[in-house]
Amino acid sequence: MKILLVVVGARPNFMKVARFREVAAIRGDFGIEVVHTGQQSDDRMTTVFLDQFQIEPDHWLGIGPGDPHEQIAHIMLGLGPVIKQVAPVGMVVVGDVTSTLAAALTANKMGIPLIHLESGLRSGDLRMPEEVNRILTDRITDHFLITEPSAREHLLNEGTPPERIHFVGNTMIDTLVAFQDRIATDPILATQGWEGGHALITMHRPAAVDDPVAANRTVDMIEAVAKRLRSIFPIHPRTRSRLQANGLLDRLSSIPNLHLASPLDYFAFQRVLATSTFVVTDSGGVQEETTYRGIPCLTLRPNTERPITLEIGTNELVPFDVASLNAAMTRIMDGSFKKGRCPELWDGHATERVFEVLSRTL
Repeated sequence: MKILLVVVGARPNFMKVARFREVAAIRGDFGIEVVHTGQQSDDRMTTVFLDQFQIEPDHWLGIGPGDPHEQIAHIMLGLGPVIKQVAPVGMVVVGDVTSTLAAALTANKMGIPLIHLESGLRSGDLRMPEEVNRILTDRITDHFLITEPSAREHLLNEGTPPERIHFVGNTMIDTLVAFQDRIATDPILATQGWEGGHALITMHRPAAVDDPVAANRTVDMIEAVAKRLRSIFPIHPRTRSRLQANGLLDRLSSIPNLHLASPLDYFAFQRVLATSTFVVTDSGGVQEETTYRGIPCLTLRPNTERPITLEIGTNELVPFDVASLNAAMTRIMDGSFKKGRCPELWDGHATERVFEVLSRTL
C-alpha cells in the first residue's frame, strides 16, 4: 500500500487532519503515517487534542519550543530519517505554522511530492510569520488543496499551473460536523457556570500581545467587550506569558464580567463558541468556524487571509480601537449585523475530496 506522510506540529493542524485515517481506511488506497514535530508540546495544546481526535502519531520529533529558525533546523534534521524509513509517495503539510514550512523544505530537498492543505491563502501582510510560511511553502508545493476561491486567484497570479490547484473545501469543518453530537453535549457551560449568554474572546498573535503598547490596547479591547456582555477568554499560554511580561496580567484578571480560563479542549471550546452571542478574535480558524455556525465574528486585525468569511460569512475586520469595537458590538446587539451564509464545499466532506485528488495525482 502507498504510504502518505502527514506532518502536524501545532493545535490548528490537528483539527484539519482529524478524519484522514478514517477516510483513508475506508478507501483503502493509502496508508497514513502521522509525524508530530512537537512544535507545540504543552499538553493542553497538544495531547488533549490528539486524544479527542484519536490521532496517534507514528513518529514524534519532539523539537519543543524555540526560535523559529531553530525549530526549522531541528524539524528538517528529524524528518529526514523518517522519510528514508517510510519512503512515502507524498507528504501532506497543513496551514501556515513553522512545522509546515520546515516539512515542505525537507520534502523538496528529498524529492518527495508535496501536498499543501489550505494552500493559496494570503493576507498581504509580510509582517505576519504565517504569511511568509504560506508563500514559501506554496512556492515548492506540487499539489495545492484550497478551501476558498480567493486561494485559486492568488496561486494563479503567482504562476501556479491551474491543473495543480484543487478546490476541496474546508477539512476543519469536516471535524466540526463529525463531532457535532459530542460538542453539543459537552458539559463545560454547566460545570463552569457560563450558561445564559456570553461573548467569546481569543487573542494570541504577536502583533496583539508582544509590544507593550499593543498589549495594553488589547486589554482595553477585552475590557470593552466585558462591559457589554459576560465574556469568556480561554487564554493561550503564550498570551498569558506576554501579558505577564508586559505587566498587564493582573489588570486583565481584575476586569469585571470577564472569565479567564485555561486553554479549553476541542469539544469544550466548540461548545462555548457555538453558544456565543458573538466572538472577538485574531485567529484565522475562528473566523471560519464562526462563519460556518453563523455567529458574528469581530476580527481585531487590519487584514485576513480568509476573505470568504468577510464576503459571504459573518466575519468583520474591526480597527484596533475601542470606539470601532463598540460600534460593531452595538450592531450585533441591536440585530443589524450581517447574517452571512456557509461557503461552498464547507459541507463536511472535504476530506473525501482530498483523497479523491490524491488517488489521481500520486
